[in-house]
Amino acid sequence: MSTEAGIDVQHQLESLIQDFRTSDPPMPVIVLHAEDAADDDRVTELVDELSEGQQRHGTRTAVAPTEPQPGDLDPSARAARLLWDLGDSRKWGDRSAAYRPYSFPRLGLVRALQEATDDPDMREHWPAAPGGTPDGNVQREQAQTQLLRILARQRWRPRRPSRRNRQLLLNDVQQFLPMGVLGAFTALLTRPEWYIAVLAGIGLMVLLAGLNHVPGRAPLFLWLRRESRWFLTTTFLQSAARRQSTSVRLLRPVRSWRAIAARAYDVSEAMREGGEFPLQLYVLALFEDLRDNHRRASWDLRGFKRTRPPVLFLRRAARENGGIELIRAVSDVRSRRSELDPLLIVAGVAADDTALLDRGPAANPPANRPAPPSRLPQRLRHWYDEWAGNLRADQSPSRTNALPWVLRIPLPHGELDQLRQSDWRCVRARHRPPVARVVWSVHSVLLVLALVVTAGVVHARELDRTYCSAGLLTADRDTEKRPAPGGGTECVGIATGDVRFGAHLTGGTAGEGKRLRELESLVRAENGRVVRDHPDAYVTVVYAGPLSSASADPSLVKGAEELTGVYLAQRVVNENYTVKLRVLLANGGSDMGHQKVTADAIAAYADRDPTVVGVVGFGRDLQSSPDVTRRLLEAGLPIVSGTNSATYLPKDFSNWFSLAAPDEHQARALGLIARQLRTQRGKAAHALVLARDTKESQDRYTSEQALYGGEMLDREGFEPLPAQRYRVANGKPELRQHAESICRGEHVPSVIYFAGRVEDIGPLMTQLSTEPGCANRQISILTGDDLSKARFSGTGGRDGVAPRITLYHAALAELKEAASRTAFYEDASHYLPWLKDDRVTYDAAGFASGQTALSHDSTRALYWAASLGDVPQSRSATWVNLRNVKLDGMATGTIDFTGAPLYAERHGHSIVLNRVRRTAEGVSQAEVLCSRPAGSTKPLSVKECSIA
Repeated sequence: MSTEAGIDVQHQLESLIQDFRTSDPPMPVIVLHAEDAADDDRVTELVDELSEGQQRHGTRTAVAPTEPQPGDLDPSARAARLLWDLGDSRKWGDRSAAYRPYSFPRLGLVRALQEATDDPDMREHWPAAPGGTPDGNVQREQAQTQLLRILARQRWRPRRPSRRNRQLLLNDVQQFLPMGVLGAFTALLTRPEWYIAVLAGIGLMVLLAGLNHVPGRAPLFLWLRRESRWFLTTTFLQSAARRQSTSVRLLRPVRSWRAIAARAYDVSEAMREGGEFPLQLYVLALFEDLRDNHRRASWDLRGFKRTRPPVLFLRRAARENGGIELIRAVSDVRSRRSELDPLLIVAGVAADDTALLDRGPAANPPANRPAPPSRLPQRLRHWYDEWAGNLRADQSPSRTNALPWVLRIPLPHGELDQLRQSDWRCVRARHRPPVARVVWSVHSVLLVLALVVTAGVVHARELDRTYCSAGLLTADRDTEKRPAPGGGTECVGIATGDVRFGAHLTGGTAGEGKRLRELESLVRAENGRVVRDHPDAYVTVVYAGPLSSASADPSLVKGAEELTGVYLAQRVVNENYTVKLRVLLANGGSDMGHQKVTADAIAAYADRDPTVVGVVGFGRDLQSSPDVTRRLLEAGLPIVSGTNSATYLPKDFSNWFSLAAPDEHQARALGLIARQLRTQRGKAAHALVLARDTKESQDRYTSEQALYGGEMLDREGFEPLPAQRYRVANGKPELRQHAESICRGEHVPSVIYFAGRVEDIGPLMTQLSTEPGCANRQISILTGDDLSKARFSGTGGRDGVAPRITLYHAALAELKEAASRTAFYEDASHYLPWLKDDRVTYDAAGFASGQTALSHDSTRALYWAASLGDVPQSRSATWVNLRNVKLDGMATGTIDFTGAPLYAERHGHSIVLNRVRRTAEGVSQAEVLCSRPAGSTKPLSVKECSIA
């Protein structure tokens, strides 16, 4: 600053601006004038220096044009002209100013009304007849229609150069952004691909933007704009609304549009009449826009970021350019509204024009007023404090003759003298970036958005890697992806949403995979009919089985056959009973390797769905079987298994029911065969147990078989040879060394108890048939029920036995004897689409192994307990009712749980002992030695099971 007055005034401005950082001090109109008229030019230069200094300090400043205006305009019109260009954000500093540019929607709306009012097309439409008369009312409606047409042509915006059309388009589109986000979020609720949600949001925004810019029509959602809400709710304009109610309801767009139209015409008429109203409306709109631009309670916290108030400079306010009228209008509006706004006005006034700022006769000054200090800096502070302290009283017309919001600062001649250049001083502005500017800025938002998007993408990818059905933000957590044997993943859990286990199968669409997909579709269609037509009369049963396969051994035979039986039971029940059956599918993975995960998912879902009464399946005995049974026990769910032959489960858990003969029972029955073989071989008969090594697997079935098989061989009097365990690598058994050891040893066993899986029997036969010590010897192999899944060459299958080797194995389902007393096969030909009207027998493909029959009978037994008395039962009642189940005419005989003791083995299981040997034609032929249908407790005998 080049003068002492400039330095002191700049200090005072900075003091006031610093107070603005922490509070809302009243902002005066600071009028600078010289005590001597000869110094008026120096005051103008001082205002210019103050403007340049505030620009350097980062203040948003605007300089009103104070040059004489052409034309014959009254002072109020000239003052209004000073405000016309202040609605342009470029007039308030460049992009280097703190935060983003100002916006002036209210001031723009007022200017648009002014331009529409002054439009040449509007002149002939103003009503000429008096208001209230019929002709006057008709002319008023026509004038209002024409005014709205002109406003629509202007898009309810002031006319602007074409280079700013793009900016206006962006300003209009901003109001559609929340709706685009809402459209995208709504799309996300359907869990589509992420790009579909993005396209939905963008498409909605583009559609609204296109409709918004239809030529000749008002913009969409005009009544939701902030300037429209202000226009309708400010009390300042109530005096203009003389003829029609302008009440508004945000949720009533038609009524709101009528209110906007009525208010616009009333205001336009008032502006046409001239006077002080248009000028004060311009001032009010400017104040409201600036107040909104500095509002702290906003989404972008702009009031905390704009810590310096805007400053409007009037270089030389005079009556000729409207500056004096503008100052008077500012004071009048502030006095009338009694609301603080952030605008600080600095005006230079000629010494001879200061009297124009008086508003009436002077009142008597208050007595005992202290004299002002002698030095200018102290006087400046004293004048501001006195002005602020008397502000409320000075708004009363009788209090003083000065305008209450004007702070006059007379500058003495000595203070306006220019200093030597070496004495010029720059008033330092205390400024530090506000916390809101750092924390809530475009850069921080972009950083947060980048982090959120990155986290969202990572989360979405993690959801996609973890769950079988996942969207951008959500996932169906009832199913998970888990590693599959041999590589890849498999979908395990309970399918409650849109998950289809068949969709996650690897390989083609033929064979068991195709059958599994078809069965899933059939079960889901049946479930849909049950829930739709009988919403209050159904129970839900969960089938848990191996509905996926390993890449090394892609067999789905067990899962497909068991699911066939479950679906058949569902159709029979729903066609013939009042209480309907809904079936949910749960996949335990290949060989039920992830059955613990599946049990957790079933239990969690059962907590949400009280119609779930029990579980069918879990037909493989694994190390995790006790944990699985315990988890479902805690959830109150009984389990009815068709093929799990574990001896210990019914002894340890009260919720375990199984149709499969236990391993110990099977070994005891095979002992009848071993006894006869022992008699044939004489006293020197040797035997050994060959079992799978289960140290690195979950299999428990083979360990149980080996235990009870070894005990049986000891009991039958065989000379035991050391038991051997073979490993399985890459899905194939390593049996070569074991075959050499067995066949080349000192004692070659005549009986081998094979505690392994059906897929291992083929390699064993190949190895034994090529070893010299075994190839020419009669050897008998005894094994458990897993061999019932084999399809021997005599029945069209590929499994077989080596020459001179006889295979004896147990099976869980006696189908031949029960076939004459069951409708199972007629129901199968009627309800299974691929067997429609075909004749089905017990030894047909897909039925001979008994797994379809066992799962069917298990489902029927569980349903009977859950629908006792034709009333849907709770799961606890179902658990109790299971011990009263006795069903005749089932596929495997009579299902009878009435004699099942707690924590003990029950009797009456179906069992079959089969013999397989090679015929003279070179095929492996299976035959039944002896059997018992389900429900029979009579033990087998040596006579019945004769091998002679």
